[in-house]
Amino acid sequence: MEMLTNAVAWFEIPVTNFDRAKKFYSAIYDYEMPEFPMAPGYRMGILLYDQPGGGVGGAIMEGEGYKPSSSGSKVYLNGGKDLNTVLDRVEASGGKVVLAKTLITPELGYFATFEDTEGNHIYLHSME
Repeated sequence: MEMLTNAVAWFEIPVTNFDRAKKFYSAIYDYEMPEFPMAPGYRMGILLYDQPGGGVGGAIMEGEGYKPSSSGSKVYLNGGKDLNTVLDRVEASGGKVVLAKTLITPELGYFATFEDTEGNHIYLHSME
């Protein structure tokens, strides 16, 4: 197999209350999350990423088969230059910080964990 540029092509974070989750993610990333048209019974909100620049994207997703969980797949969202910028908005937006900013190694940067308004455990990563 050829070497892939990114291990992830797309991801979806399951939500049960789309409006609440959209408000939460819009608040912690300080932008207005756009909705993407879907089949009836499904709603998708696109997370902030550089699509024209080839960035890997993801979304929040509500609909049949989407069940939030704190023990499912682990998604690491980009925390920007310093993940504390995003992490510092989590609790005021209705989420909970599970693990504060923690050094992995100087070469690999930092990570943190938060619980979103739907009960998902989501991870952040940054180099500083």
